[in-house]
Amino acid sequence: MKKISLILLSTILVSSCVSKKEFVALQAEKTKAEEELLAVKTNLQKCLIEKEKEEGKIFALTEQVKYLKDDKKTALKQVENLTVLTQSSSDNIKTVIAQLSEKDKYINGVRKAMTQKDSLNLAIKYHLTRNLTEGIQDKDIEVNVEKTVVFISISDKLLFKSGSYNVTDGAYTVLEKIAKVVNDQPQMEVMIEGHTDSTPIKRDLIQDNWDLSALRATSITRILQYKYGVKPQRLIAAGRSQYIPLVPNNSAENKSKNRRTKIIIMPKLNQFFDLLEQDAK
Repeated sequence: MKKISLILLSTILVSSCVSKKEFVALQAEKTKAEEELLAVKTNLQKCLIEKEKEEGKIFALTEQVKYLKDDKKTALKQVENLTVLTQSSSDNIKTVIAQLSEKDKYINGVRKAMTQKDSLNLAIKYHLTRNLTEGIQDKDIEVNVEKTVVFISISDKLLFKSGSYNVTDGAYTVLEKIAKVVNDQPQMEVMIEGHTDSTPIKRDLIQDNWDLSALRATSITRILQYKYGVKPQRLIAAGRSQYIPLVPNNSAENKSKNRRTKIIIMPKLNQFFDLLEQDAK
């Protein structure tokens, strides 16, 4: 019995020793497993963090792609609009160029017309000056050209007696020469202006200087029409009274200068503009 007990005790002791070693081994394995688990968890955490980063990058890239797509659409729309605008601008430029071309034609037409009229009026001035001043004192008659108009100023002592609208015999010599030049230029109109000094006047048929200046202009107009054949459609009679003096009416000499008849030879406006329209085409 004792022997059996010793054997059992020995067996238990042996068994206990083996189990402790295994326990130590298991404990070591457990520690190692825990370390490995911790390492795995750490790696897992790192992976999760990396995943979140990658997902963030993917989201950012997705948004960037979306933005680029939208930006591309906007750019394409702008290009389309720019194409339309460019075409519109091109059309506008062509229109402006065409308008400038027409204006150039018109300006050239104006220059040509003005040159023709200037040349014509210079020729008229030459003939008038040469013919009118023959046998007449230069101070009594004056011929000027301003732009497209010829002005002939004749002292009233060559045409009328003081305070009268009846022409003198000597007036016909001057008027005949004027009529000859006027008839040689049928495209021109003729205005006859009567001018007086500031001395008041009142007599039969004459109430004031308005009447006197108008009657004198009418007398010259009738002579040019009926005696020298100037067509009445070309004639204009106008009285200017005392209100456009050459010099102040403060002396007998100055008043004599202001008493004058002005004959204005000018282009017909309708023919002048017709010429411009023809040249502008």
